[in-house]
Amino acid sequence: MEQSNKTARELYEAIKAKPTRPRFGFGKRPMLINIDLQRAYTDLGAFATSYETDPRQIEHVNALAGLFRDKGLPVAWTYVAYMESGEDCGVWGTRTDTPDSLQNIKVGSPRSEFDPRLSIDPVRDIVVNKRMASAFFETNIPSLMVWHQCDSVILTGGSTSGCVRATCVEALSRGYKVAVPEECVADKHESPHFANLYDMAVKYADVVPVADVVAYLKAHPGRPA
Repeated sequence: MEQSNKTARELYEAIKAKPTRPRFGFGKRPMLINIDLQRAYTDLGAFATSYETDPRQIEHVNALAGLFRDKGLPVAWTYVAYMESGEDCGVWGTRTDTPDSLQNIKVGSPRSEFDPRLSIDPVRDIVVNKRMASAFFETNIPSLMVWHQCDSVILTGGSTSGCVRATCVEALSRGYKVAVPEECVADKHESPHFANLYDMAVKYADVVPVADVVAYLKAHPGRPA
């Protein structure tokens, strides 16, 4: 095992400055999957489980969603919320039972609500209640990817080290190109955030500036909505 005194941030900045592998490149028809941008994870004043990495994250996500809609490309928003019993949270979320436990993000609760700053189109956008880390696991995202003839995904949301990474790995495993705009993902702590940006960049995805995604979308030929 290679050893280093560099922090996770320093390792990521080094790989960003000098990539060891070429990019996968953007696909021809992506889906935007915005992961768990709900109050449990974005409302810093209300919930201990919330976090912020880039203060402009929501602004950037809204801009991407608008460009996707303009081009007739699919936009999906996931959130986690569970039955009153918590049984659909499984082993993953029932290790603890405190007010901040995953199983206690109940359907219809304030913690399950999307961040009010988000621009979600209630008619055109896809809204998915996911229960495990990956947005692909036991949801209709896989069939919607087929329906929309998508060959790639753009991922935003949180957490970088949890649901974003899990969705990234599963998307690649299913044969999709993955791009992660770095300003659009967040985590509770700096070290797992940058460690997982590093890992995704080296193995599973193109971790890119959001400006690169915006430029790609503006040049995209699109499809009538």
